This record gives sequence, C-alpha cells and structure tokens, in this order.
Amino acid sequence: MKTVSIIPLTGIPAIEPGSDLAQHIGDAITASAGLRDRDIVVVCQKVVSKAEGRVVRLRDVEPREKALAFAKKYEKEATLVELALQEATEVLRMTDGHLITATAKGFVAANSGIDRSNQATSDEATLLPLDSDASAAQLRKRLFERFGADVAVVVTDTFGRPWRLGQIDFAIGAAGMKVLDDHAGRIDWTGRVLEHTVIALADQVAAAAGMVMSKDRGIPAVLVRGFHYEPGEENAGNLVRPRAQDLFR
Repeated sequence: MKTVSIIPLTGIPAIEPGSDLAQHIGDAITASAGLRDRDIVVVCQKVVSKAEGRVVRLRDVEPREKALAFAKKYEKEATLVELALQEATEVLRMTDGHLITATAKGFVAANSGIDRSNQATSDEATLLPLDSDASAAQLRKRLFERFGADVAVVVTDTFGRPWRLGQIDFAIGAAGMKVLDDHAGRIDWTGRVLEHTVIALADQVAAAAGMVMSKDRGIPAVLVRGFHYEPGEENAGNLVRPRAQDLFR
C-alpha cells in the first residue's frame, strides 16, 4: 500500500474574472512539489467559476414573484432565490426554507450550487461553471503544456448528502482519470465474489482534498500524489445517476 500525499498549493492570488487560473496554479506547483505523471490536481469550484466570469452582482438581479414569495415566507434573500431558480433545470424541493434543485449538468444541490462565501464584496455570488468537465480538461491541457506530465484534474464543490448531516466535497468536474472503479466480479478477502460495489474514485479524491482546502484557509487547490487511478476519458458526468435509476425523485 502506497502513501497518499495531499499537498496544499499556496501562494495563489485572489482570482478574478479573466485571471489565468492555469498559470497561477502552475506557479504554485513549481514553488512546491513540482508535477509528476499520475499526480492529481484538485481545484475548488469557486476559483474556476471566478476565472470564467461566473460572478453575479446581486443588485443586478430582479426577483420574480415565485422567488419573492418564497423569500418572504422563509426570510431568505430574494435575489439569491431568484438566481437559484434561474440556474435550475428542475426544482426538486421548495419547502421549509429549503431549495433543492437539479442543474444543467445533472448535479443536485441546495440553491443550484450558488456560493456567497469568500467573495470580493457582499454583493457578489458565484455560479457553478457552465461545463466543469471542460474546465478540468482545459486545466489539464495547460498543465501538460507547461510541465509535460500526464496528470488528472478534479474540480470540486461542497454538497450535502441525503440521509447524512453536514457537507462534503464532491467532484463536479474531472479529466484524465476513470472516475468510477467497478469491483463487480472481483474477490473480497474472504473469497466472496463482489456483485454491486462501484467506488466513486473522483469523489474520494475530492473529499480527501477537502481536508486541506477548507473555506477558511485560502487554499483553492491541492496536489494529490500516490493515489492509484486508471487514466481514462470519463468525467464527472459519469458520476451522475441516470434519471431512470433515480429512486428519490
């Protein structure tokens, strides 16, 4: 069994719309552990969204009647409710002050994944990237051009989970790795043939990286070294349960 290292990438400046995120991450990698084949670069959604211009000023949002009614009933900010409804492709729950939605990429999240933390001003919010898998692929391409290393990239965000309290980091974008590891047909240590076990590798990486990338540390990216994965063309979209198999909607 190998040791897995989670290396914080420090010194990345505040990211703004138009910032060259790949350049800043590459500089942080150069200043720390360098980059090797089969490393995984994990980046939080917030800086990806900011670099891609997915930042909204709340003063520019005009809440509609549905958002105003929900906000008034549950003492919420009507502009945030409106943004969440605009970003949603489906509203799954809108009750008891909870707004649970599905996004265009199929992710189920509170408030469509809109984030108010660590913003430049109190009037700003960030939206999820339009295509976080494409964001991961572009970062991977840029890192290969700079370092010549064949790595994977995972973009993460913090989501809640059914039946469990608290949030944890999930993979919402991935490139360069198989995100699922199907154990069906393998033998466990007692000799039993496994039938249904499928491990969400990219989510494991995201959760591990989250121990270092907490919101109050100002570390938006980490380097994961020593984690075994198979290179592949899968992405975070492969982690979304198909609607036909979803028992909870």
